Amino acid sequence: MRTRILLLSLAAVGLMGAAPEAPATFNGAPTFKASEPYLSGASAPDTQRILPPAPLAGSARYGADRTTYLETRILQGTPRWDRAAADADESAIVKDFACAVGVDLTGQPKLTAMLGRVRTDVRTAVNTPKEFYKRQRPYLIDKGPTCVEQTKDLSASADYPSGHTTWGWTVGLLLAELAPDKANDIMVRARSFGESRLVCGVHNLSAIDTGRMNSSIVVAALHGNPPFRKDLEAVRKEVEAARKTVPATDPAACAGEMAVYEKTPY
Repeated sequence: MRTRILLLSLAAVGLMGAAPEAPATFNGAPTFKASEPYLSGASAPDTQRILPPAPLAGSARYGADRTTYLETRILQGTPRWDRAAADADESAIVKDFACAVGVDLTGQPKLTAMLGRVRTDVRTAVNTPKEFYKRQRPYLIDKGPTCVEQTKDLSASADYPSGHTTWGWTVGLLLAELAPDKANDIMVRARSFGESRLVCGVHNLSAIDTGRMNSSIVVAALHGNPPFRKDLEAVRKEVEAARKTVPATDPAACAGEMAVYEKTPY
């Protein structure tokens, strides 16, 4: 079956012109307004230089992207598809990690402020390579359903690297530091948050993989930034207190949620 899909996808190859580029955006709620970044000048990583280039048509990576996209279209209508649609809302990122952490940390002021600044750093790390490579989203190469509307703005924005994945993996890495006893569950959730973009059909597998790499670059740079480290320690105390006072998540509901995304979709 995999071979047949690959052959069909390769037969449908079209050398389509790159879609006009639009900056990667984050559908942030008011709690995540754009704010001053932690990283600037020499301290800001050059992710365009560090990340591997986007796959070229005819390469093995390009073929793997197309095959994975086509094969995962069968997930439409499943609980995993519904989860992918819910994960499209990046403003709910902290709530999305509630089951993994054990409590919902949404609205914790120090955490919210820190993530607001980090989000600005993530946007820069995403937009620079996106604007350089201008990689088309998968549904523009091989037609198929997506879990969100294929709007003009979405189609005009680039695929590589995935901004959602960069953001989700970044939040996951930071929460794993803040709640190390929950690190395994947190990072499984972070992985699945990026994979939701693959399930949704709006990002290629290579964009998901590179999004995690992109995030790791940003987080490494953040740890070399004294203001960030100071804020992180303040947030650590806030999270420790919140985990003692905020009501715990429902174990049964969380078990059901994890069952949806625990297994990778490819």
